[in-house]
Amino acid sequence: MNAHRRHEIFRRLQAANPHPSTELVYRTPFQLLVAVVLSAQATDKGVNQATQTLFAVADTPERMLALGEEGLKAHIRRIGLYQTKARNLIATCRLLLEAHGGEVPRERAALERLPGVGRKTANVVLNTAFGQPTIAVDTHIFRVANRTGLAPGKTVLEVERKLMRHVPREFHQHAHHWLILHGRYVCKARKPDCGACVIRDLCDYREKTA
Repeated sequence: MNAHRRHEIFRRLQAANPHPSTELVYRTPFQLLVAVVLSAQATDKGVNQATQTLFAVADTPERMLALGEEGLKAHIRRIGLYQTKARNLIATCRLLLEAHGGEVPRERAALERLPGVGRKTANVVLNTAFGQPTIAVDTHIFRVANRTGLAPGKTVLEVERKLMRHVPREFHQHAHHWLILHGRYVCKARKPDCGACVIRDLCDYREKTA
């Protein structure tokens, strides 16, 4: 795919949704971090239901640490892998307080040292909370990048690196959200809704639906 087509893809995605944002509900970088950690193998809807009650009683590292692992589990037990996530979040709260003054760090290396935080989670926090031009490649973005021919790759890291290299700089800030929302609602896994797709004529996918 050439640079002109890539630019046009993001121009159209921007025109259709000028101000994209995450569907996770949060007010602070810490709340976003918690929500993203919980979102692994879970839906945003399910996470939002859990954090609605959780953040009412534990919206800071101090309060969540005071809640304790068992108290945290009571709020998130309907989310997949909740026991591991509770353990990691309590450990993360402790580290945030001990090493970062209770604040979420703005550096990738520091974020990835937090328990339960990998590259994808760090990218989401850096982009959404701190406005850094990162792209967190999840299953939706991996699918869209490969299916459309925008940034084909066999691994998540390969796709991320190609997107960072090929997405026009003017679109870097919101590329993550445009692609994830496109994959979630239009370029769906089992049957893409090509009839509703604003970039269908720019896409390399051969088995387009009507």
